[in-house]
Amino acid sequence: MNHTFHIPVLGLGYSIDTPLKVAKYGISSVVSIVDDELTERMRKFHSEKNNENYVLIDKKEPDSRAVRITSYLNLLNKLIKEQFKNLLNGPADTGTALDTYFELLPDKSFLKTKYKEVQGITDDKEKALAFEALKKKLKPGNIDVNIMSKVDKANYSVKDEYLGDDYADALAAMRGFANSDLNASVIISAGLNPRLYAYMEKCADFYPDSSGVYNKTIILKVSDFRSAMIQAKMLAKKGLWVSEFRVESGLNCGGHAFATEGFLLGPILEEFKEKRSSLAIELFDIYKAALAIKDISLISPPQQRITAQGGIGTAEEHQFLINYYQLDAAGWGSPFLLVPEATNVDEDTLTDLVNADQSDYYVSNSSPLGVLFNNFKKSSMEQLRLERIAKGRPGSPCTKKFLSTNTEFTALPICTASREYQNLKLKELEKQELTPENRKQQFDAITEKICLCEGLCSSTYLKHDILKPKESKAVSICPGPNLAYFSGKYSLKEMIQHIYGKTNLLESVNRPNLFINELNLYVDYLKKDISLQLDELSVKKAKYFSKFKEQLLQGIAYYQELIPELKKQSNIAISEMQQQLQLAENKLSTFKI
Repeated sequence: MNHTFHIPVLGLGYSIDTPLKVAKYGISSVVSIVDDELTERMRKFHSEKNNENYVLIDKKEPDSRAVRITSYLNLLNKLIKEQFKNLLNGPADTGTALDTYFELLPDKSFLKTKYKEVQGITDDKEKALAFEALKKKLKPGNIDVNIMSKVDKANYSVKDEYLGDDYADALAAMRGFANSDLNASVIISAGLNPRLYAYMEKCADFYPDSSGVYNKTIILKVSDFRSAMIQAKMLAKKGLWVSEFRVESGLNCGGHAFATEGFLLGPILEEFKEKRSSLAIELFDIYKAALAIKDISLISPPQQRITAQGGIGTAEEHQFLINYYQLDAAGWGSPFLLVPEATNVDEDTLTDLVNADQSDYYVSNSSPLGVLFNNFKKSSMEQLRLERIAKGRPGSPCTKKFLSTNTEFTALPICTASREYQNLKLKELEKQELTPENRKQQFDAITEKICLCEGLCSSTYLKHDILKPKESKAVSICPGPNLAYFSGKYSLKEMIQHIYGKTNLLESVNRPNLFINELNLYVDYLKKDISLQLDELSVKKAKYFSKFKEQLLQGIAYYQELIPELKKQSNIAISEMQQQLQLAENKLSTFKI
């Protein structure tokens, strides 16, 4: 790719149509396909906006979830192809879409260098021919999709009969992608799902054609090397190749946070760097054997990229990760929430994000998935949650049911953020003989869950003015803590110039290096987790804490050794980083396990 960054998935709705805004400039981005109601409504919106024919795909129709997703992705593909064609056929004058394509590229890009050379040609005929040849090298950005493997709710008929594994949410979403006419990647996140992998083996587009070309490829979002290796081997045994490992910081990221056992981003990337070649060779041997069984031959290993994301905030950090760890690219997510040209954030929420400080961003247990979730204190959904508790009616109405997985009280699964579940759970709590302190602690844990299905879409509906009359305006948003250092509304050009070091949006901001930020998040997380277990610390939990602490100490030692490399490639205040590493080590030494 021509750019060295991509825009990862942002919630459900925040990047649902980001490709329409950035792909024509060669920038790749990721669309969530968890919510088929959202994709259907956005298909209607963009069809009408672009004078495309629209016919509703009712959710009662056979396989509607997959069909809706396919139809939306096909619309995106069609519209972006038209945008790109218009860009190529348009003038290259200053300020035009074609000129912007080149302007946004990094200065060292081959295409940008050639563009400047062409502009310097004095002979009009020669210049026109050279420019036409250059335009043939341009490509739009990818329209990639994200599937959270854990969001795999079983589905039932109107008679409450199980529809079968193929109609579970993750598998139906995968079918929607597989049946689309996209030439793109699916990013699988949130851990392994053997049932999903077995289904993917049936999807023809994941296999190479006779020329070794893939129509669709697979990206694994992972938090450490071991999980990447395990999942990639499982897929390779099925004849499925992982074309990219997208390494994400466990805590210094947006959305759901999967805290590793103290493994920090730097040491994780070091392991990928050291074992990248041997892993590719090992995987190809498994993969080639699996393809042979399917009568598919492949001589050489396909491309396998490694990228990283989570908490990157400066051009220096971006370039250091790429140079030192030999990455193919890096992901910039949360900062783009402040770029109205790229993402869907309603005006009120955008203003709150601009004016927020570090105390407004926190890791919560508010997700019904039972996974840590990066939350924002000023979100209107958080305010609504507190209002409902104050009125004695905690919980949310549950209409979409994507996260309905709990069968504690009911035969069919319900969501732990729903009013139904919280009412039943609180009634159970009333019967228990607990101290006031324990009762409050459990009450807070029950009522902390929020509706993500509605909340992560409402901002999109508000921005595009398509919110239905009785729908809630409450917005859930899940930025990474790194967003606290950004305080403005930025243009697409401004953000990209920041990424590539042409400007510095954080020039007057006192912000620690991304490695220090992540380390501090992990130290605070461990401290909080230990404090919650003090009353009944099991042997198993004590071993977990000890291992966690030891990994953090090893991470600190690693960063101390890395400082000379950082000094070579950046202007980081080295003495300040050394002090911060020492402070973290001192803090860890006070943790009694």
